[in-house]
Amino acid sequence: MLYRLKDAGFQAHLVGGGVRDLLLGREPKDFDVATDATPEQVKEVFRNCRLIGRRFRLAHVHFGREIIEVATFRAAQPEPDPDHQTDAGMILRDNVYGDIEDDALRRDFTVNALYYNIEDFSVIDYAGGVTDLDAGVLRLMGDPETRYREDPVRMLRAVRFAAKLGFIIERGTEQPIWELGELMADVPPARLFEEVLKLFMSGHGAASFEKLRHYDLFAQLFPDTDAALAEQEQEFPHTLVLQGLLNTDARVQDGKPVTPAFLFAVLLWEPVRLRALALQAQDLAPYPALQQAANEVLDRQLQHVALPRRFSTPMREIWALQSRFDATKGKRPARLLAHPRFRAAYDFLLLRAQAGEAEQSLADWWTDYQQGKAPSQKPEGDEESRPPSRRRRGGRRRRKPASREGAE
Repeated sequence: MLYRLKDAGFQAHLVGGGVRDLLLGREPKDFDVATDATPEQVKEVFRNCRLIGRRFRLAHVHFGREIIEVATFRAAQPEPDPDHQTDAGMILRDNVYGDIEDDALRRDFTVNALYYNIEDFSVIDYAGGVTDLDAGVLRLMGDPETRYREDPVRMLRAVRFAAKLGFIIERGTEQPIWELGELMADVPPARLFEEVLKLFMSGHGAASFEKLRHYDLFAQLFPDTDAALAEQEQEFPHTLVLQGLLNTDARVQDGKPVTPAFLFAVLLWEPVRLRALALQAQDLAPYPALQQAANEVLDRQLQHVALPRRFSTPMREIWALQSRFDATKGKRPARLLAHPRFRAAYDFLLLRAQAGEAEQSLADWWTDYQQGKAPSQKPEGDEESRPPSRRRRGGRRRRKPASREGAE
């Protein structure tokens, strides 16, 4: 691609995360190209090209299942424009084209503003990114508050890159995050859904979760869950969400599939469980209580982070099937085993047992049953309609540290 653009008379460089990861000795997940060709000119060079985006016009060049993203060099917005920027400073459209130096200086972090030049096989660095890369420092370019106001998602990106790379966040870059987290409310929920997947389904979800809570950003994404985690029950530490993310990280690292349905089932289970218990205390039967709790929590959650129905439907089924694991007599186990969502629901049961919420003996019973072994002894209490209850959980400790270098 780089050479075809060059042969067509354009500049073209590998840019961003691909260059960063190669310099760190990592295998890049994908490759991005920056060029002085406009999106329309890129499409003229590549027939297998599709133009996307309104806020940020891009060319996607397809090679089978692979997509190479091609962006035209951008320049800074010349003056505030109500058609391109909100009163709070958030950029609505960013299609002012410039040269490579303009493009480098308007990127987010110095370690992402590196360009590989095929003319002489060099790395072009306008912002000291190589120095920060060697030091393991994540530094936002420009005035951090202004850059976060331009695009609040940069706060999530700071957390994600720090978790992924194991870098510290430079003091000036991290300090505004505590004050500006509420700007996340201005970001469309559909865009935040994509960011949540990057945070939690890329192999570093547990570290991302800890950092999000450290910077008070998790509450902006999952307010009901954050409130539930702040409560304490029997003074035991909360482990289900963290254990679920650790399991997801392990699956990603082993090359196994992961699904947003299971991820959101983990992230939203605690507020659903607590609300269901509250409804039961008002004399609502257990299963209707669980259904109503799920509806209420999900309706509020969708105002913050979107969840497409293709994922919310299986998520609800995972929750609903939990009570059926208590039914281990007669033909009920065989019927549950035949359910198309059994495996995901069983994995969720194992997670609850790991976290101390469900009985380990119940999880062991189902493990033996589906393997064709004589099931181990199951605890008393065969109540199919009873939603699971937590035996232990705990809260969090959050603090805003004094100004310092890094967030580790």
